[in-house]
Amino acid sequence: MNNIVGMFRKSRNVLESGGITPEVAEKIRCPICKTIDIKRAVAKNKMVCPSCGYHYRINARTRIKSVCDKGSFVELDMKLQTENPLQFPGYANKIESARLACGQPEGVVCGTATIRQQPCAIFVMDPQFMMGSMGSVVGEKITRLFEYADKQNLPVVGFTASGGARMQEGILSLMQMAKTSGAVQLHGANGGLYITVLTDPTTGGVTASFAMLGDIILSEPNALIGFAGRRVIEQTTKKKLPDNFQRAEFVQDCGFVDAIVPRTELRTVLERLLRQHRKEVSGV
Repeated sequence: MNNIVGMFRKSRNVLESGGITPEVAEKIRCPICKTIDIKRAVAKNKMVCPSCGYHYRINARTRIKSVCDKGSFVELDMKLQTENPLQFPGYANKIESARLACGQPEGVVCGTATIRQQPCAIFVMDPQFMMGSMGSVVGEKITRLFEYADKQNLPVVGFTASGGARMQEGILSLMQMAKTSGAVQLHGANGGLYITVLTDPTTGGVTASFAMLGDIILSEPNALIGFAGRRVIEQTTKKKLPDNFQRAEFVQDCGFVDAIVPRTELRTVLERLLRQHRKEVSGV
């Protein structure tokens, strides 16, 4: 009888944990506070450490799922893929490895969706694809999204995560800074709203172009935001920089970020902003 009761309790525990018992559940250790949690519990908290609030880096699809209404996302320009215009040695293999590693054809996912019933165009850069670096296709997809949003009278919500422009494409990658900035300007000149959400890291040519051109600039806590690296700046200026230099809180104090919003609150904040500006954008 005791054996039967024990088996029943074990089966119930397995069902309640979604088929994963606590003994075999995948664990995750926070790099900041060193707390060890069950990954499923952290995932339910939108990949934010329950103990210290550390924001783990997440891929583009996970972010879209966490922000957009279920089933509302419609992807655009998904077939655009990077070539090797300069025949840079090993670049084709690196691109293929990135595709296999993160399951995405490129470093940004673009489309339309609703956020709590508020329609928008949205792009999400994927830090798992060559650290979200910007090449010709990334720039082209973002530019096309702004042009589409302009024609459809939609606001744009953009999530940036990038190590900068891709050296493998040389000047072609740097040209994306001007192209995307032009598309943002056109969208804004016609009354379009652009909200950027800076995530860790947002650096290099992406910071120097469309990432910092939003009408409203939000950031996740403690995200790395900057252009050149800390060491380069210290060597150039011959000055010791603060410990929190280029972190979201420091950048906000300098006036470059409007608000720092935890990931667990971001969907609510975006919905409120889109709703408040809806009349202004749609002209109704």
